[in-house]
Amino acid sequence: MSEFLYLTRQEREARERELLSPAAACSADSRGRARDETGDPIRTAFERDRDRIYYSKAFRRLKHKTQVFLNPEGDHFVTRLTHTLQVTQVGRSLAAALGLNEALTEAICLGHEVGHPPFGHTGEVALSPYFEDEWLHSEQSVRVFEILEPINLSWEVLDGIRAHTWKVDPGPATAEGMICRYADRIAYLVHDMHDAMRAGILQRSDIPAAAIQAFGEPGGEWIGSMIHAVVDGSLAAGELTMDPGMLAAMHSFRDFMFENVYLRPEANKQANKAVKLIRDLVEHFLEHPDELPSTYRHRESSERVQVIDFVAGMSDRYALRVHDSLFRPSGQV
Repeated sequence: MSEFLYLTRQEREARERELLSPAAACSADSRGRARDETGDPIRTAFERDRDRIYYSKAFRRLKHKTQVFLNPEGDHFVTRLTHTLQVTQVGRSLAAALGLNEALTEAICLGHEVGHPPFGHTGEVALSPYFEDEWLHSEQSVRVFEILEPINLSWEVLDGIRAHTWKVDPGPATAEGMICRYADRIAYLVHDMHDAMRAGILQRSDIPAAAIQAFGEPGGEWIGSMIHAVVDGSLAAGELTMDPGMLAAMHSFRDFMFENVYLRPEANKQANKAVKLIRDLVEHFLEHPDELPSTYRHRESSERVQVIDFVAGMSDRYALRVHDSLFRPSGQV
């Protein structure tokens, strides 16, 4: 007698209906994909999406994209990849505690940053003037998976990726997508604080007393406190949200981080250099579209969009290398 139990996809989908909360998105109820596919014998639709994102080239490039510190030399600073993995950990913890779909949450969290340009949010600032509306990495992430590296993801995953940023209104259609919003903010506030302390920008004594009172000692305790605040707040409100008092404390700490880390004078100097570098690249390829790699040439897209696709897909180090090759040829200083 085997000690293992073989569960088909249909049996696992039935378990979702039985075990998940009413607010959860069940795999069998997905709105589907742009191109119909035969279901996998074992994996649910959202598990297939998760796996496809893991194996995508755009996901792999995140290891060389900046979070806050531009092209950092130290080995322990957070990159877009490590940020993404931390967001996914927070997201799965929240989904498990609230009886939501962990596979859908994981897929959304894993894919939420793949469209991010080089040099952090500075890249979004650099690219926005080329469009009538603000250029958002969340929309580019969807474009990556629909056009540039089409892997035919489920509607719910694409919706969660598109609306994971608080700038998008209305927000995600699923509670799992809302989880990514909170998980993203929880993860970046905590790991950016750690990076700032590691870089000597912040000291333990700089952390506001109100934040320590709300979340505990800076460190892993903060993650746990914020996760519990989302769980408790959501159970009390009947919708995905955060305990009001803890949410206010998180917003206050976020203001502190903007003032003392993200927008400090040295960071602004770095950001201005990064903006110029990215725009130099865009302007060059707009003038020389024949130099674009064939994988970024899509007839249904304008040359401007093709150029932005290429530049936005660059890692920090690749953007620096291409810029040097174009504007600082070998032998020049």
